[in-house]
Amino acid sequence: MTTLVTGATGNTGRHVVAELVRRGERVRALTRNPAAAAGTFPAEVELVAGTHTLPEKLDAAALDGVSRLHITVTAGLAEVGPELVRRAVDAGVRRMTVVWGGSVGPVEQAVGDSGVEWTRLEPQEFMSNTLTWIDSIRTEGVVREPYDFPSALVHEADIGEAAAIALLDDGHAGHAYNITGPEALTTRERLAILSRAIHRDISFVPITHEQAVDRLVATGVSRADAEYVIGWYADPGDAGKTVVDTVERVTGRPARTFAQWVAEHAERFRAPSMTAR
Repeated sequence: MTTLVTGATGNTGRHVVAELVRRGERVRALTRNPAAAAGTFPAEVELVAGTHTLPEKLDAAALDGVSRLHITVTAGLAEVGPELVRRAVDAGVRRMTVVWGGSVGPVEQAVGDSGVEWTRLEPQEFMSNTLTWIDSIRTEGVVREPYDFPSALVHEADIGEAAAIALLDDGHAGHAYNITGPEALTTRERLAILSRAIHRDISFVPITHEQAVDRLVATGVSRADAEYVIGWYADPGDAGKTVVDTVERVTGRPARTFAQWVAEHAERFRAPSMTAR
């Protein structure tokens, strides 16, 4: 059986692919640029051109023989996601996993109503959000954020592994899994871990809510989306800061820590002069 992973080069998609390959499964990876992605995955991964945000352009090369589908809800998918689900079911997909977009929207609802086995993954803040600090840490040793809040950050590889297990193993159909890391860390606590890893002091500089929104808008994000994101940081709610043991229950091992994530990415945060040593 073949599993189609959409958004295969994204933060979670690439980990879903890696875990499926590790388990010896046949994987088809959907990516906008297969040539660029060729060096990212093992040779046994079948790369096909396309994007889940344009389901009407997915042809037989993407869907033929696919029995399992992984979807990551991203910007632009809300309107067309139900069509993607319909096409997948018509093509013979019988099991789906979906990484939600923060709420049960049209895509998540379409998956739930699809008539096939489904599992919804509801991760809290990704550890990879820390990568937005790279430039200011490398150039100034500073991080500017509006809030110093506790967040139960989750490693993207744990999301990918949970998705692969739900796709392959019985017993996960109909479940919505809230996924967190093993600890809730404030911004300052994350910076302390980063500082130790790169052997450099990193300062936390508070900015206003409005400055944070404007900074996000300057990157091309709509103001409405920017307000939503920064609003979440202002009040992530209990789910965003409460540790749950979902990763351990699903995978059989403890969730990866933020320190582990930092060890994997520390080199990216070092200033050029430090990297050159």
